[in-house]
Amino acid sequence: MESVSEQPIADKSVRTAWAADAEAIGRVQARAWMRSYHELLPKAVLNQIDATTFADAWRQAIIRPPSAQHRVLVALDHGSVVGFAATAPSGDPDAVPQDGEVVAFHIDPDAQRQGHGSRLIAAVADTLRADGFTRARLWLVVGDDQLRGFLEPAGWGPDSAHRTLDLSDDGSATLRQVRLHTDLESE
Repeated sequence: MESVSEQPIADKSVRTAWAADAEAIGRVQARAWMRSYHELLPKAVLNQIDATTFADAWRQAIIRPPSAQHRVLVALDHGSVVGFAATAPSGDPDAVPQDGEVVAFHIDPDAQRQGHGSRLIAAVADTLRADGFTRARLWLVVGDDQLRGFLEPAGWGPDSAHRTLDLSDDGSATLRQVRLHTDLESE
Protein backbone atom coordinates (compact mmCIF):
# COMPACT_ATOMS: atom_id res chain seq x y z
CA MET A 1 0.00 0.00 0.00
CA GLU A 2 1.26 3.47 -0.90
CA SER A 3 1.82 5.97 1.84
CA VAL A 4 0.33 9.44 1.48
CA SER A 5 3.73 10.88 0.55
CA GLU A 6 4.17 8.30 -2.23
CA GLN A 7 0.84 8.97 -3.90
CA PRO A 8 1.08 10.85 -7.18
CA ILE A 9 0.23 14.53 -7.19
CA ALA A 10 -2.19 15.79 -9.81
CA ASP A 11 -0.13 17.21 -12.65
CA LYS A 12 -2.90 19.57 -13.80
CA SER A 13 -5.08 21.29 -11.22
CA VAL A 14 -6.58 24.54 -9.92
CA ARG A 15 -6.14 26.02 -6.46
CA THR A 16 -6.42 29.30 -4.58
CA ALA A 17 -3.46 31.56 -5.38
CA TRP A 18 -0.68 32.15 -2.88
CA ALA A 19 1.38 35.35 -2.64
CA ALA A 20 4.33 33.37 -4.03
CA ASP A 21 2.33 32.88 -7.26
CA ALA A 22 2.17 36.62 -8.01
CA GLU A 23 5.28 36.72 -10.24
CA ALA A 24 3.99 33.84 -12.37
CA ILE A 25 0.51 35.40 -12.55
CA GLY A 26 2.06 38.66 -13.76
CA ARG A 27 4.00 36.82 -16.46
CA VAL A 28 0.90 34.91 -17.59
CA GLN A 29 -1.14 38.12 -17.75
CA ALA A 30 1.52 39.97 -19.74
CA ARG A 31 1.93 37.11 -22.22
CA ALA A 32 -1.83 36.63 -22.55
CA TRP A 33 -2.48 40.34 -23.12
CA MET A 34 0.28 40.58 -25.73
CA ARG A 35 -1.15 37.58 -27.59
CA SER A 36 -4.87 38.34 -27.22
CA TYR A 37 -4.87 42.10 -27.58
CA HIS A 38 -1.97 42.82 -29.96
CA GLU A 39 -4.40 43.85 -32.70
CA LEU A 40 -6.95 45.44 -30.36
CA LEU A 41 -4.85 47.75 -28.19
CA PRO A 42 -2.86 50.76 -29.35
CA LYS A 43 0.91 50.27 -29.57
CA ALA A 44 1.44 52.81 -26.75
CA VAL A 45 -0.69 50.69 -24.41
CA LEU A 46 1.00 47.45 -25.49
CA ASN A 47 4.39 49.02 -24.76
CA GLN A 48 3.30 49.65 -21.17
CA ILE A 49 2.45 46.00 -20.44
CA ASP A 50 4.80 44.99 -17.65
CA ALA A 51 4.75 41.61 -15.90
CA THR A 52 6.33 43.06 -12.74
CA THR A 53 3.66 45.75 -12.40
CA PHE A 54 0.96 43.12 -12.90
CA ALA A 55 2.66 40.86 -10.32
CA ASP A 56 2.76 43.64 -7.73
CA ALA A 57 -0.96 44.29 -8.18
CA TRP A 58 -1.82 40.57 -7.95
CA ARG A 59 0.33 40.11 -4.85
CA GLN A 60 -1.71 42.83 -3.12
CA ALA A 61 -4.98 41.32 -4.37
CA ILE A 62 -3.96 37.97 -2.91
CA ILE A 63 -2.67 39.12 0.47
CA ARG A 64 -5.11 42.01 1.02
CA PRO A 65 -8.32 41.30 -0.91
CA PRO A 66 -10.99 44.03 -0.62
CA SER A 67 -13.45 41.47 0.78
CA ALA A 68 -13.79 37.79 1.63
CA GLN A 69 -15.53 37.36 -1.73
CA HIS A 70 -12.52 38.55 -3.74
CA ARG A 71 -10.50 35.52 -4.81
CA VAL A 72 -7.65 34.65 -7.12
CA LEU A 73 -7.33 31.11 -8.51
CA VAL A 74 -4.43 29.59 -10.43
CA ALA A 75 -4.32 26.80 -12.99
CA LEU A 76 -1.27 24.60 -12.51
CA ASP A 77 0.65 22.24 -14.75
CA HIS A 78 3.15 20.17 -12.76
CA GLY A 79 3.20 22.88 -10.10
CA SER A 80 3.78 25.78 -12.50
CA VAL A 81 1.19 28.53 -12.90
CA VAL A 82 -0.18 28.45 -16.45
CA GLY A 83 -3.38 30.44 -15.94
CA PHE A 84 -5.36 32.42 -13.43
CA ALA A 85 -8.75 33.91 -12.72
CA ALA A 86 -10.05 36.44 -10.22
CA THR A 87 -13.59 36.58 -8.87
CA ALA A 88 -15.44 39.26 -6.92
CA PRO A 89 -18.87 40.68 -6.30
CA SER A 90 -20.05 42.43 -9.47
CA GLY A 91 -19.39 46.15 -9.34
CA ASP A 92 -21.76 46.96 -12.21
CA PRO A 93 -24.41 49.62 -11.54
CA ASP A 94 -27.20 47.14 -12.39
CA ALA A 95 -25.80 44.34 -10.20
CA VAL A 96 -27.69 42.76 -7.34
CA PRO A 97 -25.95 41.08 -4.37
CA GLN A 98 -26.29 37.66 -6.03
CA ASP A 99 -24.17 38.74 -9.03
CA GLY A 100 -20.54 37.69 -8.99
CA GLU A 101 -17.97 38.69 -11.55
CA VAL A 102 -14.96 37.13 -13.19
CA VAL A 103 -12.65 40.15 -13.21
CA ALA A 104 -9.74 38.33 -14.86
CA PHE A 105 -9.38 35.06 -16.79
CA HIS A 106 -6.18 34.23 -18.65
CA ILE A 107 -4.35 31.10 -19.77
CA ASP A 108 -0.73 31.36 -20.91
CA PRO A 109 -0.71 31.19 -24.73
CA ASP A 110 1.69 28.22 -24.66
CA ALA A 111 -0.62 26.29 -22.31
CA GLN A 112 -3.89 26.72 -24.19
CA ARG A 113 -5.93 23.80 -25.50
CA GLN A 114 -4.67 21.50 -22.73
CA GLY A 115 -7.75 21.61 -20.48
CA HIS A 116 -6.51 24.34 -18.15
CA GLY A 117 -9.24 26.78 -19.18
CA SER A 118 -11.98 24.21 -18.65
CA ARG A 119 -10.69 23.31 -15.19
CA LEU A 120 -10.27 26.98 -14.30
CA ILE A 121 -13.75 28.09 -15.46
CA ALA A 122 -15.30 25.17 -13.54
CA ALA A 123 -13.38 26.20 -10.40
CA VAL A 124 -14.48 29.81 -10.94
CA ALA A 125 -18.14 28.72 -11.03
CA ASP A 126 -17.67 26.58 -7.91
CA THR A 127 -15.95 29.46 -6.09
CA LEU A 128 -18.65 31.95 -7.01
CA ARG A 129 -21.36 29.51 -5.89
CA ALA A 130 -19.55 28.88 -2.60
CA ASP A 131 -19.48 32.66 -2.07
CA GLY A 132 -23.26 32.80 -2.43
CA PHE A 133 -23.56 34.12 -5.98
CA THR A 134 -26.28 32.78 -8.29
CA ARG A 135 -25.18 34.57 -11.47
CA ALA A 136 -21.77 35.33 -12.90
CA ARG A 137 -20.68 38.12 -15.22
CA LEU A 138 -17.55 38.71 -17.25
CA TRP A 139 -16.58 41.74 -19.36
CA LEU A 140 -15.11 40.54 -22.67
CA VAL A 141 -13.01 42.68 -24.98
CA VAL A 142 -14.78 43.06 -28.32
CA GLY A 143 -12.66 41.12 -30.78
CA ASP A 144 -11.37 38.53 -28.29
CA ASP A 145 -13.01 35.82 -30.34
CA GLN A 146 -10.87 33.05 -28.86
CA LEU A 147 -12.12 33.65 -25.30
CA ARG A 148 -15.68 34.18 -26.48
CA GLY A 149 -15.50 30.94 -28.47
CA PHE A 150 -14.37 29.16 -25.31
CA LEU A 151 -16.96 30.70 -22.96
CA GLU A 152 -20.13 30.49 -25.06
CA PRO A 153 -20.15 26.67 -25.36
CA ALA A 154 -19.54 26.59 -21.57
CA GLY A 155 -22.87 28.36 -21.01
CA TRP A 156 -21.86 32.03 -21.10
CA GLY A 157 -23.81 34.42 -23.30
CA PRO A 158 -24.12 38.14 -23.98
CA ASP A 159 -26.70 40.05 -21.96
CA SER A 160 -26.77 43.23 -24.13
CA ALA A 161 -24.63 45.31 -21.74
CA HIS A 162 -21.60 47.01 -23.28
CA ARG A 163 -19.09 49.67 -22.31
CA THR A 164 -16.08 51.54 -23.63
CA LEU A 165 -13.01 51.89 -21.44
CA ASP A 166 -10.79 54.93 -21.83
CA LEU A 167 -7.28 53.55 -21.38
CA SER A 168 -5.53 56.89 -21.80
CA ASP A 169 -7.85 59.26 -19.91
CA ASP A 170 -8.03 61.44 -23.01
CA GLY A 171 -10.05 59.24 -25.39
CA SER A 172 -7.08 58.44 -27.64
CA ALA A 173 -6.99 54.77 -26.58
CA THR A 174 -10.31 53.06 -25.96
CA LEU A 175 -11.37 49.47 -25.59
CA ARG A 176 -14.89 48.23 -26.21
CA GLN A 177 -16.31 45.42 -24.09
CA VAL A 178 -19.48 43.33 -24.03
CA ARG A 179 -20.75 41.58 -20.92
CA LEU A 180 -21.30 37.85 -20.83
CA HIS A 181 -23.20 36.10 -18.07
CA THR A 182 -24.16 32.63 -16.88
CA ASP A 183 -26.62 31.21 -14.38
CA LEU A 184 -24.74 29.45 -11.57
CA GLU A 185 -27.86 27.73 -10.19
CA SER A 186 -28.51 25.63 -13.27
CA GLU A 187 -25.18 23.78 -13.20
